[in-house]
Amino acid sequence: MDEQDDRWISATASALLTAEYEQVPIDALSVRRPGLPLETAYRVQKAAAARRIADGARVVGHKAGVTSRAMQEQMGVDEPDSGVLLDDRVLPTGSTLARSVLMQPRVEAEIAFRLGRDLAGPDVGVDEARAAVEEVFLALEVIDTRFTTWCLTVADSIADNASCARVVTGPMVPLSADMDLAAEQLVVSVDGAAIATGAGCAVLGDPLRALAWLAGRLHRSGDSLRAGHLVLAGAVHASLPLEARSTVRAHSLRLRLPPVELHVR
Repeated sequence: MDEQDDRWISATASALLTAEYEQVPIDALSVRRPGLPLETAYRVQKAAAARRIADGARVVGHKAGVTSRAMQEQMGVDEPDSGVLLDDRVLPTGSTLARSVLMQPRVEAEIAFRLGRDLAGPDVGVDEARAAVEEVFLALEVIDTRFTTWCLTVADSIADNASCARVVTGPMVPLSADMDLAAEQLVVSVDGAAIATGAGCAVLGDPLRALAWLAGRLHRSGDSLRAGHLVLAGAVHASLPLEARSTVRAHSLRLRLPPVELHVR
């Protein structure tokens, strides 16, 4: 990576942060720099996150994104991506979020994990991933884009921290040996009306596979999942527009995982 690329990465990270803070979207990177390599996009993501960490934010986990066919078809991509979770963007269930602080927000329900031990390595399997999980919970992820349109490449999404804007965490329960997360069914309702459903198997066949994939991807970049980290496995359905003056709720049907709820004003 030469000095010119380093400058471009730094400038692009600044542009994305400015777009978010000033709520003025910018053109997609795939328009500004066609053929952007995924690893360069991850370097932009890392540079932007580093600036927020320098300002006081703290890493609390990671997310896997576009892990379901529904989300890949909606986004027009054919592979997952990942982003970092920072503490100032994680909210407890029942929180209220102002729609006005976001630009083009959408919401999706996910199965998520809290790790009890580190998870790292190039070839993490599902059994190893499961053994690392301490607790499982439902989450609502609010995604947003700092670009002018949702018509993005996977490189665009990666650079923009996998479009992560907020994460709402439901109550956490221990992951027991008899929990079949692939068979879990989630229902998403808006103002009491069921809007979307999805099964855990929509996420790479099993949400734990998303966890294993994420561990491998982070290993390739010299990072890892650590004990205590929160991990989002990805949406089980296509994302929904997030509207002001609404309440979004997700609940499970089989395992009776505690529901998660977000109020939007």
